[in-house]
Amino acid sequence: MAGTMDGSEERSLPEPGSPGSAAAAAAGDDMEIVVNVGGVRQVLYGDLLSRYPETRLAELMTCLAGGYDTIFSLCDDYDPGRREFYFDRDPDAFKCVIEVYYFGEVHMKKGICPICFKSEMDFWKVDLKFLDDCCKSHLSEKREELEEIARRVRLILDDLGGDAAPGRWRRGQKSVWKFLEKPESSRPARVVAVLSFLLILVSSVVMCVGTIPELQVLDADGNRVEHPTLENVETACIGWFTLEYLLRLFSSPNKLHFVLSFMNIVDVLAILPFYVSLTLTHLGARMMELTNVQQAVQALRIMRVARIFKLARHSSGLQTLTYALKRSFKELGLLLMYLAVGIFVFSALGYTMEQSHPETLFKSIPQSFWWAIITMTTVGYGDIYPKTTLGKLNAAISFLCGVIAIALPIHPIINNFVRYYNKQRVLETAAKHELELMELNSSSGGEGKAGGSRSDLDALPPPPEPAAKEPPSWGGSRLKLSHSDTFIPLLTEEKYHRTRLQSCK
Repeated sequence: MAGTMDGSEERSLPEPGSPGSAAAAAAGDDMEIVVNVGGVRQVLYGDLLSRYPETRLAELMTCLAGGYDTIFSLCDDYDPGRREFYFDRDPDAFKCVIEVYYFGEVHMKKGICPICFKSEMDFWKVDLKFLDDCCKSHLSEKREELEEIARRVRLILDDLGGDAAPGRWRRGQKSVWKFLEKPESSRPARVVAVLSFLLILVSSVVMCVGTIPELQVLDADGNRVEHPTLENVETACIGWFTLEYLLRLFSSPNKLHFVLSFMNIVDVLAILPFYVSLTLTHLGARMMELTNVQQAVQALRIMRVARIFKLARHSSGLQTLTYALKRSFKELGLLLMYLAVGIFVFSALGYTMEQSHPETLFKSIPQSFWWAIITMTTVGYGDIYPKTTLGKLNAAISFLCGVIAIALPIHPIINNFVRYYNKQRVLETAAKHELELMELNSSSGGEGKAGGSRSDLDALPPPPEPAAKEPPSWGGSRLKLSHSDTFIPLLTEEKYHRTRLQSCK
């Protein structure tokens, strides 16, 4: 068993490389080792560690026979006087990892970064398959967050970097894409984004105002049509939307992904009805009756309401709402299921109870569905209502059940929205923090790519000469460099890809 060890409990362990160490290594399961992880000392026995011989702790059982080189390949330091292995690692994570030898599985404590805990498991050579499923979900969620941070960092670095694409056409294409898709890249891009937002509002207002009879005019056939001024305003807006879409399409780096994107499909649906109705108005009369052409044009005009969804491109709040609803499909499905069951039950009961009244408004069960919907959702138009006592009692129970059925899944949906909104803010802050760390490391490292100047580099003192290799000092004044102190770059220069985030520490 593992436990805290004092001086009276220490056994006499042989020196590394001595014949006694080989004999002790051959003892195998009867041997015990002392480990000190972050100041926490524990005694581990060979019969316990031999259950997983591929782990780092199990390799300590036989490392004494290989001498100091073998020892220091496994641990940070070794004290032959105290016969103790030192590890500059997280002791809390080690307490979790050591559970694999006792229980065959590993549970991660709350408050420990999943990515750092994974690195601890990798250091102790414990396979991730021993991590419990409940903890794997936290690890996968953290990975997704880090990937999102890395993606945002790459996007920001691409925006800050120069147009290094080969060829004038490639550079121009990238400039147009950045101008239209990145409003924060420059002031003219921000002005264009605001102009596009205003034109969306103007076109939506024109669509609504054009249906007011007092503002409509009569055509040659005596039919009411939109005012020519409103049509000209709408034509100008559609022209802008068309030009914007075509420029974004031609400058997009991945045109297939651009065409299949949801927001770009919305843009097409907002533009297409104008051109289809224009074509039907001028050419459709030759191929079909005028009445059919007018009905088709009217149906296409209704599709113009899709342009209001273009606001989501310029509103992060609407985008957050969309993603939160996508993550709440299960809760929305439960809400619809509750309402569907209640509608079916109470409409059937209402129809049955109201048949005894001579002036009943419940003609059939399908017709009663409408009454059940407006009752359970507490709308109550009053066009259909019960007239018998039992029917009124059924109506009272139905809207009470409707309030409960709607209220139950609402709280998880709101939580998903708040959680996702806060997560996006945290990711945005983390991406900016990573850029600050990159600039700081680049300035201190002498690269001079993110704010460091050559004069600052020349002013730095020269690095000290490497000292001669000395034998390890066991007194505690000088220790070997810890594995956990190794520098890990934020992003590689070839690919802006994070291998491990220092902010997780």
